[in-house]
Amino acid sequence: MRRADRLFQIVQLLRRDRISTAAKLARELEISERTLYRDIAHLMASGVPIESEAGVGYSLSRHFDLPPLMLSAEEGEALLLGARTIEAWADPALREAARSLLRKVEAVLPPNRREAFAALPFLVPDVHVPPNTAHFLGDLRRGLREKQRLRLGYVRADGTPSERAVQPVGLIFWGYRWHLAAWCELREALRTFRVDRIQSVAFLGPFEAGRAWNLTDYLGSVRREGHDRGASGCGATER
Repeated sequence: MRRADRLFQIVQLLRRDRISTAAKLARELEISERTLYRDIAHLMASGVPIESEAGVGYSLSRHFDLPPLMLSAEEGEALLLGARTIEAWADPALREAARSLLRKVEAVLPPNRREAFAALPFLVPDVHVPPNTAHFLGDLRRGLREKQRLRLGYVRADGTPSERAVQPVGLIFWGYRWHLAAWCELREALRTFRVDRIQSVAFLGPFEAGRAWNLTDYLGSVRREGHDRGASGCGATER
């Protein structure tokens, strides 16, 4: 859990209970008491009115509250639909992050807006999501986040196995499937890999110094290829 998220959770727990001991808070957050003490000190230095009494615990001024989050109707619908889509189509860690985001938003909405937000009739079912749609998505996200080269075990449409060393550029959801945009070291070109055809992912270390590709480069290559072929597509896919 990021520290910013943990600080938010501490405030929420203190708002929930009249008094909380360090041991109880640390247990609920799954952190050490030493870490909790540092976080509490940081919150107090930031102006959060936390009161501490030796042998009793921590409490939050009853007059303290987080500023309400104001969302327009369209903003709330966009947020909910986006999170629901992630819940249906992403990997387990990202699904839980989407649920956590919705809980945080609900916590800081004014009461009347909170009820309306929770009652929005939007659903993105996952019963139609093809198997393996998000398999290895967590590893690919890590590769992107840490800028690591990856070795992909890949299966083409005809069942032929392939192995590629790539530099990940981004994840694209074209609709119905996730794709990995990457610089393929074998082809020496930007390529698209269907995530549901990836069989394995190995981390090969950070990118070497050199050309840094990005999604703008990738989309440019997609447009050029579509123009050359006289049709739209999702880039040069490793079929």
